[in-house]
This record gives sequence, structure tokens and C-alpha cells, in this order.
Amino acid sequence: MPQNTKIVVVMPAYNAARTLERTYKDLPANVVDHVILVDDVSQDETVEIAQRLGLKVIVHVQNRGYGGNQKTCYLEALRDGADVVVMLHPDYQYDSRLVPQLVAPIQQGTADLVLGSRLLGSGALAGGMPMWKYVSNRLLTITENIVLGQHLSECHTGFRAYSRRLLETIPFVLNSEEFVFDTEVIAETVAFGFMIAEIPVPTRYFADASSVNFRRSVIYGLGTLATMARFMLDRWGVRRSPQFRRNLRSVISRYHAAAIFRDLPASAEQHQLPFQAA
Repeated sequence: MPQNTKIVVVMPAYNAARTLERTYKDLPANVVDHVILVDDVSQDETVEIAQRLGLKVIVHVQNRGYGGNQKTCYLEALRDGADVVVMLHPDYQYDSRLVPQLVAPIQQGTADLVLGSRLLGSGALAGGMPMWKYVSNRLLTITENIVLGQHLSECHTGFRAYSRRLLETIPFVLNSEEFVFDTEVIAETVAFGFMIAEIPVPTRYFADASSVNFRRSVIYGLGTLATMARFMLDRWGVRRSPQFRRNLRSVISRYHAAAIFRDLPASAEQHQLPFQAA
């Protein structure tokens, strides 16, 4: 992939008014071409701040959840012509200055998914990650590595980069509307034969950074294990799963396909309808 790729940053946002501007201003302007924020019915001034900063803003009509937010993010980024899509939480927990390092493996053609790992090194606990989150993150990642045949240090990061060809292939619209969406994306990436890379990123835990509470973390952990079970059953031929078998083109309406897939002929534009966030 050439270096002059179009890099689009997407921010799935919910009540990020206190941290959005800091996150955005740390983005390297000479690398990022466009920023899209999808607001999931925030109750603060997230939308107003994003508009003031000049971001492209999409506001959901009703709360869709973290996974539902990402679905809108990626569909809109594909429509925007992105070659590389960076998913960045707008809560300032991740260092947005590291976008060039995050996208480099995709630009070099060595990976299609790059994860910003807080556990690649020894800085997670020093950065404030609670011990129970650190331990559960490690245990879940070990399980995922065994099932998926990977050697990742962390599967649960909110700082990721995707190649266009990956997002045009995996059927992410079939995924959960909740946090386990992230796990399903990694499983789909492996199922469709794409390569995954990692870079180390520092950890920031502070009062205004978003954090999943213990109850939701347990639900997320169970969802991750269920995804691994579904992956194994599919691999063993016991129960086929559309998430690991059908590509995005086969589950997207033909009326939107021309705007989403780059390789469709111009004549297909006659079927295009404006994309509407649910």
C-alpha cells in the first residue's frame, strides 16, 4: 500500500465532552485526513464540541451501544473513501499521537489489523489499570490466543487500525451491538485469513476516562468466551456461523453497496440511497 493513503479516524463517542478536544488536538494533522465522530446519544456537550472542532458528526437517533456505534463509524469511513481506518476512543485514554506508528504496518502491507496494546511491555499497571482488569485482560487474551492461533499481548484495546480491504470483507454488521463487538472483529479477521500486528501504547486511567464497570466487564468476558466457542464450533464444522463465513458484500443492501465498496461500477450509483444512522 502506498504511503499517500487516506487515513480516516473514527471516534465512537458517548459523553466525551471533557476529553474530546484533548484527544483530537493530539492527532497528527499531517497524517490524518479526516475525523468522523459518531455520537451515541450523549447527555453532555459532545456533539457541540465536535462540531466546533470541525469534525464530521453523526448523531444516532437512539442509543445503539458500543458495537452499534462502531458499525456506523466503519460504514461511514468506507463511504468517505478511507484506505486506512483508525478507531480511537475520544476519552483520552489512548495516545492519539501514535497514529503514524499504528497505521505503519498497514501502509507497509504487513498487516490488515493493528492493535495498540497496553500490555505490550510493563506500563499497564503503572498507568493506572486496575489489577482486576489487568488479570482478566491477560486471562481472556491467553484464551483467545489459544483458540485463534495467535500470539497477541492484548485483544481488548480501543485503539486500532484497519485496512480498507479488511473492513470491506469481514461482516462486522452482523456483530454484537455491545462491547464484545471488538472480540468478534478479531475472530473474523482470523477467520478470513488477515494478518494482525501490534504496537505498544501507554495506559492512561483517570477520572474522566471512560471505564467499564465490574458487572459489564463480567458480561463482556462471558461474551468473549461465547465468541471463542462459536469460532471453534465453526472451525470444527459442528455449527457454521455467518460471522465467519459470509463476507460484508453478501450482507449489505445493494442500495448502499455502491457507496461502500470501491470496486463497484459507476452504473451501480443509480441504486445508491443516502446512508442514515439508526
